Amino acid sequence: MKKYLIYTFLVLMSISSLSLKAQKEVIYCGDNKVKIVNVEDLKNGKTDLVWQWSIDDAKDHIPESFHKYFSTLDECKSVNGNKQILLTSSSNGVALIDRKSKKCLFYAYVPMAHSAELLPKGIIAVALSTHPKGNSVELFDINKPNETIFRDSLYSGHGVVWMKKQKRLYALGYDELREYSLNNRKGGNKSLTLENRFTIPLVGGHDLMKVNDNEILITAHKGVYIFDINSNKFSPFEPFKESENIKSVNYNKKTGAVVYTKAEISWWTHNIYIHNDEFKIVDNDLNIYKCRVSKW
Repeated sequence: MKKYLIYTFLVLMSISSLSLKAQKEVIYCGDNKVKIVNVEDLKNGKTDLVWQWSIDDAKDHIPESFHKYFSTLDECKSVNGNKQILLTSSSNGVALIDRKSKKCLFYAYVPMAHSAELLPKGIIAVALSTHPKGNSVELFDINKPNETIFRDSLYSGHGVVWMKKQKRLYALGYDELREYSLNNRKGGNKSLTLENRFTIPLVGGHDLMKVNDNEILITAHKGVYIFDINSNKFSPFEPFKESENIKSVNYNKKTGAVVYTKAEISWWTHNIYIHNDEFKIVDNDLNIYKCRVSKW
């Protein structure tokens, strides 16, 4: 019995250690590369990457004529249980990458794509700004590459996030936050129905992030706010006092962890700040715009 208890304790400790490691992953991108690092490893002096991807890994899956444009990665996020990486490039488009094989599962040429989100049943929503056909939020089906199945005008689209509990897509523009429902059109294609529009406290919307089932974090040009879906109200983001030129903010309400990027070299930076730990990840090789955390 004693041996069994010791064995169980060791197993639980091992699981706990693995869980902690997973909770400390930070994913970021810039130029034509994506990197995933483990913060605890960095703090302990280790510099090995957990995962890395570049356009060369997808050269057989993305048309060669687009390779040279896939050089300004704006956003990367883990989706589908951390099995896939969803990328946007403001110069070239949207790509869905399999984390294990590094193969490109979906690609669409969409100029000025700033943010994307994986919705139910293989639908990808993309927020665009200064698109040749107009600023917009668009939908794609991963089974129909390069075919826009829906488009709605949205001035300077910079963020999209899917709220599973409400079954709503939220899209951030220059001065407003929009709430959409997802529905079927004739022919089986999906479309969006605009349910609500909310004026954000400050213009210059940059980024959206899901905090929990009922709250969204909004990054604007000179401020960071929490939007409560139940009350439809905005409130200042109290744990975080910086406001100038913030590009992306990640927040875990339970632990208080704040991870963010801010413009330091024109629109870009080489630093990712771990606010509550007074620690930063420095990568002088990439022009970083946004960062994301995986189960932080």
